[in-house]
Amino acid sequence: MTMLNLKNQTKVAERGHKLLKDKQDGLMQEFLSIIHKAKQLRLEVETALHEANANFLEAQALIPKAILENTLSVPSQTLNLSVKTKNVMSVKIPQFNIETSGNPLHYGLTQTRGELDLSISKFAKVFQLLIELAEIEKSAENLALEIEKTRRRVNALEHTLIPDLTDTLKFIQMKLGEAERSSIVQVMAIKNMIEKQEHEKALKRKKDLIIS
Repeated sequence: MTMLNLKNQTKVAERGHKLLKDKQDGLMQEFLSIIHKAKQLRLEVETALHEANANFLEAQALIPKAILENTLSVPSQTLNLSVKTKNVMSVKIPQFNIETSGNPLHYGLTQTRGELDLSISKFAKVFQLLIELAEIEKSAENLALEIEKTRRRVNALEHTLIPDLTDTLKFIQMKLGEAERSSIVQVMAIKNMIEKQEHEKALKRKKDLIIS
């Protein structure tokens, strides 16, 4: 019964190992895809941020400081960030959604320069890209944690549990084999003993017939 239970446990462990291995491969493919997207998006963010800063520095140099501070002192746009999650192979992947209201270019255009308008528009674009980048990088972080957890489980099954079950099964089979051989030897010994007794009885009967 112990051997049968161990065989069942071994089969379950091997199936679990295969499923976890497949999951690990799927997670790794998803992770590499997200890392590639994050790399491209980070380059876009750096480029857009550099351009926005360059336009703002031009506007700062051309617009008087008092006018610039007065123009940017009152916020005219509100942002609302909502977060949802989707499940990818038991991993929660965040989905950020940003809603904006208001016009960032609310100020009068007579005292300002086009460079300021351009820089504000580009900063708004950078903000959207940063939200997307945060979503992707958080997804990559969650996937990396799940990959590491799955890898530990795969290694535990592959290098510890399954070998231990296999060794225990071999030990039980060896002991059962020894017990079986011992039983056969005992049966043969008993059989020889009975045959010897029967032979001695037969010889005795012959002697008795001869004497009579």
